[in-house]
Amino acid sequence: MTPTLRPYTDADEDAAIELWRRTWQTHFPHIDFSARVAWWRERWRQELIPVARVVVAERDNKIAGFVTVEPATLYLDQIVVAPEYWGSGIADALLDEAKRLSPRGLDLMVNTDNARAIRFYEKHGFVYVGEGSNPVSGRPVNRMAWRP
Repeated sequence: MTPTLRPYTDADEDAAIELWRRTWQTHFPHIDFSARVAWWRERWRQELIPVARVVVAERDNKIAGFVTVEPATLYLDQIVVAPEYWGSGIADALLDEAKRLSPRGLDLMVNTDNARAIRFYEKHGFVYVGEGSNPVSGRPVNRMAWRP
C-alpha cells in the first residue's frame, strides 16, 4: 500500500517529534532519546522548519514517517519511518519525494554504525564522499551524496 504524502503543517509537530523519538530509540536502544526531546523540539523549530521542506507520509490516518530536505543546500537532514513500517516502502517514497524536491542532488550524513541506513542510501544511488563527525553528537559519520 502506497503511503499518502503531504506537506508538513504546524499541527504535525507533536506527532513528528514523538515519531523521531520513538524511531531513534528503537534503532539505538542504548541512547536515551526521551532525554533529548526538548533539545530536538528546539532544533526542529529553530533549525529545520524555517529552512527545510518537510514531507509527511501517512498510513491509516497517522504519521508514519517524514523527510526534511533543504533544496537550496541539497541537505537531507532527516528521513524517519516508524519502526512498524520499516521495509514497507515508506522510506522509498519519502526519498523519492526528497529527490523530486531537490532535483540537483542530495547530501547527507549517516552514522557509520547505521549499516541498515547506509545500505538503503546506496540502493538509492547515494555514494560515499567522505567521513566526518556529527556536529551535534560527535559520532563518526559517512558523508553521502546523490546526483542525478
